[in-house]
Amino acid sequence: MAPVGSKREFDNDFNPYAAPDAGGYASNEMDADPSMFVYAGFFRRFAAAFLDGIIMNVVGLGMGIAFGIMIVSTGMDPENPVANIVLSILSMVAGIGYEAGMTSSSYQATLGKMALGMKVTDIHGQRFGFTRAVGRLFAKIPSAMILMIGYLIQPFTEKKQALHDILAGTLVVRTR
Repeated sequence: MAPVGSKREFDNDFNPYAAPDAGGYASNEMDADPSMFVYAGFFRRFAAAFLDGIIMNVVGLGMGIAFGIMIVSTGMDPENPVANIVLSILSMVAGIGYEAGMTSSSYQATLGKMALGMKVTDIHGQRFGFTRAVGRLFAKIPSAMILMIGYLIQPFTEKKQALHDILAGTLVVRTR
């Protein structure tokens, strides 16, 4: 048993909302021993991104068909630039909602990552908010800009982080 007054006096009394310890942040089981992290590898992450791409293409196809039916049924000109802009904005919002929403949710992963046993955490193994998830998503732009170098560095970094993970202060860890 831990000494009286320690933050883990009893397992049932563990309070994740307790004041930070000397390390500067409230800890949990994974924080106690950083070696407990098993970082997700390049090919597992690539496969998850591929699955997420398929999911988003199916969703985008459905949105395009529904939007096309709506345009034709209202008699609007399909070549109307406003209609194309609206569809583009809706697609972008759906993509941001999917990636950032799922990553910042209690699942901490998109459907592709969940299927392959991964989740996204901050560098302490904790869940993070929607704002950081959106930042991580937009940090993928520089990751992809120069021949995908931001993604290709992932296998060579200590914590298996791609450029967008480093910029956002996140990790992709295995859950199984």
